[in-house]
Amino acid sequence: METETYLYIILAAIVAIGIVVFQYFYKAKKNNKLALILSFLRFLAIFGLFLLLINPKFKKNEYSIEKANLVVLVDNSSSIAKTEKEIKRALDAIEKETKVSEKFNTKQYTFGNHLNDKDKISLAEKNTNITQALSSVKEIYSKTNTAIVLLTDGNQTVGTDYEFYGRNQDFAIYPVVVGDTTKYEDIRVAQVNVNKYAFLKNKYPLETYITYDGDKPVSANVRVTVNGKLVATNAINLSKANNTKLISTLLEAKSVGVKNIKVAVSILENEKNRVNNQKHVAIEVINEKTNIAIVSSMLHPDIGALKKAIESNEQRSVSIIKPSAQKSVLDKVDLFILYQPNTSFTAIYKYIEQKRTSLFTITGTKTDWNFLSRIQNTYSKKSYNQSEEIIPVVNDGFTTFDIADFSVSDFPPLENNLGNITFLKSNEVLLTQQIKGIALKDPLLSIVNDNEIKEAVLFGENIWKWRAQTYRATQSFAAFDNFLGKLVLFLATTKPKNRLVVDYKPIYEGNNDTKITAAYFDEAFVFDPDASVYINLKSDVLKNDIKIPMLLKGTNYEVDISNLTAGTYRFTVGVKNKQTTKTGTFTILDFDVEKQFLSSNYKKLGRLADDTQGQLYFIDQTSTLLKDLALDKQYVPVQRSKENIVSLIDFKLLLAIIIIALVTEWFIRKYNGLI
Repeated sequence: METETYLYIILAAIVAIGIVVFQYFYKAKKNNKLALILSFLRFLAIFGLFLLLINPKFKKNEYSIEKANLVVLVDNSSSIAKTEKEIKRALDAIEKETKVSEKFNTKQYTFGNHLNDKDKISLAEKNTNITQALSSVKEIYSKTNTAIVLLTDGNQTVGTDYEFYGRNQDFAIYPVVVGDTTKYEDIRVAQVNVNKYAFLKNKYPLETYITYDGDKPVSANVRVTVNGKLVATNAINLSKANNTKLISTLLEAKSVGVKNIKVAVSILENEKNRVNNQKHVAIEVINEKTNIAIVSSMLHPDIGALKKAIESNEQRSVSIIKPSAQKSVLDKVDLFILYQPNTSFTAIYKYIEQKRTSLFTITGTKTDWNFLSRIQNTYSKKSYNQSEEIIPVVNDGFTTFDIADFSVSDFPPLENNLGNITFLKSNEVLLTQQIKGIALKDPLLSIVNDNEIKEAVLFGENIWKWRAQTYRATQSFAAFDNFLGKLVLFLATTKPKNRLVVDYKPIYEGNNDTKITAAYFDEAFVFDPDASVYINLKSDVLKNDIKIPMLLKGTNYEVDISNLTAGTYRFTVGVKNKQTTKTGTFTILDFDVEKQFLSSNYKKLGRLADDTQGQLYFIDQTSTLLKDLALDKQYVPVQRSKENIVSLIDFKLLLAIIIIALVTEWFIRKYNGLI
């Protein structure tokens, strides 16, 4: 305690004695035994009250021995299943080594996809994520003196590359290499890239990466089959220096449906691992054309140019209709192109407003601006009925969709009547106007995205000249057609009309990421989180059909099918008490990515050890590892002191003494008639 506290306690005792002497002895005529007892009780009460006010404290130091942490991470994947006995012997040696247990607090974890706080080793996990395991240990043991012993073959199948992550690791890592260190000659299909969907009668790209591990030059053939039919072959040459080959292939979508694609590379003469010589992917060929209607009450070259440009993509169909077309015709239209509207377009505008359909309006010298400004509330123009040639200027700040490859250099001018244009809704300008060399702020082509309705407006006619100029400059219409295609794609892409949308992969490689998701929308196309969505599974490998409820995960319903065995499954996704269902088929391949590795990646583990100031060991060097750890001075146990401020008195006990003293004094005085 501090000196000041001692002085307060002494002063409190003196004051308490003074009060007692004054009350019981100063005015008292007799100093008998009863007075002494009463004065002592009064002293206890008063002195106790003063101690409560002073609350004396003192410092108390507690000492403890803090050991370093030894975290043992064990790879629990199937790629090292053959070395189970060696791993268990190594773990037993770590556990029984007394010098290590005296120096370290040892904790064992296993890992596959994630870090597991358990000692049981199954060596059956289908993935290895070394980075995730190291990251989890870093979070658990942050700001402590920790060493990590990593028992693994060094082959990671998912997650961030652990070699790069190790450079930011705070702890020293001591990898123990498990498995065969012999390097075998191997050629494999490393990766296959393909789109999820393709349109009928279009060509779709297929990218294949072939990788070779070996010292001598080799030749191989790559075969691509679609639904079992050979569609492409490639001969390749690889070597130690040139060990990767990218093969790009264009395949034709000849029929609708899911197409199973297999890419296989020929087997080398002495190749040991042949499982990775082929890969399966799938693509769905669809035939969903976008129906576009050009509405016009006049003949103009622009109409033919628009039809040709849009239909250059076979997934778009263009029809030319009159403003008086029947409702049955209009119901089939996904996008309207209104060419130079006039009063005859009244019914069309009312239909578009009712159905909330996207539209592309093209105006010109024959446009009735009085009617157009009155019939819609997106823009207006005060026309001077004086035609003028307008040069297009690209707005480089346009961001709605990519126009990087579109240029209007040397494009001929469009023609329109002069007038001030006013937009009543938020819009983004794609092209601005230039008249007689003077740049104007008025838009030439502008985009409006109003919730579900998308709209584009072109303030000029003779767009056919742009298509002709594109061909004159490049000997192809592709640049103009692609630009118009992007515009049409943006306008035609609206909210899905299907209330039940199911997302799945036609082919799953083993049990990795085998999930099916679904989204269900109500009548207003708003996601319904209260629906009861289920999935029915049928297959020849199942004894009975399986019905599984799909769980709500955010804005989707999800089901995990990772427990299914390899085979082909038919499924139906439905909603309870609703008539809406979706069906499909998927295949789970008998594929284990861990079986792709026959050799340990000890070189990479060595770099990880160097980057973290650790050291590489092999499984038969476990005893050497334990000796090095026991002798390493950076892991010496540390004595730590902790200073605690402790109250000198027990408040509850002191308060009890005060109460007992006062009560006892009162009873004695009462008994002796002193009150």
